[in-house]
Amino acid sequence: MPSSLQQLALRIRTYLEDEWWTVLFELAVIWVVVYLILRFLRGTRGARVIKGVAIILIVGTLVIQIFGGADRLERLDYLYANFLAFVAIMLVIVFQPELRRALVRLGEARFFRQTGLRKARVVEEVLASMQYLARNKVGALIAIEREVGLGGIVEAGVRLDAEITKELLNTVFWPGSALHDMGVVIRGDRLVSAGVQFPLVDADALPQELGSRHRAAVGLSNEADALILVVSEETGAISVAERGRLTRNLSADDLRTQLSRGMSQVTLDPGGDAAAATPPAPAAD
Repeated sequence: MPSSLQQLALRIRTYLEDEWWTVLFELAVIWVVVYLILRFLRGTRGARVIKGVAIILIVGTLVIQIFGGADRLERLDYLYANFLAFVAIMLVIVFQPELRRALVRLGEARFFRQTGLRKARVVEEVLASMQYLARNKVGALIAIEREVGLGGIVEAGVRLDAEITKELLNTVFWPGSALHDMGVVIRGDRLVSAGVQFPLVDADALPQELGSRHRAAVGLSNEADALILVVSEETGAISVAERGRLTRNLSADDLRTQLSRGMSQVTLDPGGDAAAATPPAPAAD
């Protein structure tokens, strides 16, 4: 073991003395590639798999490199080398949906322009619905998912996976609807779930005149980076909750600005797929 550590230390010293800029460049490239892969996989089932595989590979490599040598751990070294080949094949199978999605994105020549148009359409549909609901004093609670997934609360709601339209949102929140007392979750340009319970913030954290919809909006914004829109059933006022902060009484122009900025941080999926995570609790104004 000491000889292996000495060889490793000597190799690092040689890199630092002679080729430090090359090593720095290689590490930067590796970091960028790993970051892009993890960002692409965030919120998918494959993200957990790659974390587990990474831990196994890191531990295995350290054991072989530190305790192994020219004549030590030959059998483990042989098995580990073959295990790496098996892992490479396994990753292709496990990440088949993600790989297909990545190839679809690369193959879309007009992807960026289409993405901008789709986001703009979502903004206009949500804005029109919020204005209609506010005029009629119909309570509403809408969460727009961003980087932190909301899969946990989505699974507890009623799965829709529908195209976002103002008519659909108005129907969901209209009094008498089975889903009007809860919230909806928007992922990308899809309305993925309705009748969703959001986690509530303590009643003392907000003014007494605000009901449980506002408490649910602030509660969820404390636990995720989602943009949460609220229409008060009592006053028709529109509010936005983000990162634990509630901005009240927004005008149509203010709401459009907030929505456009919020949607700029949303990643649209060409395949319409996604996943995620977070907790529960009711919402009614």
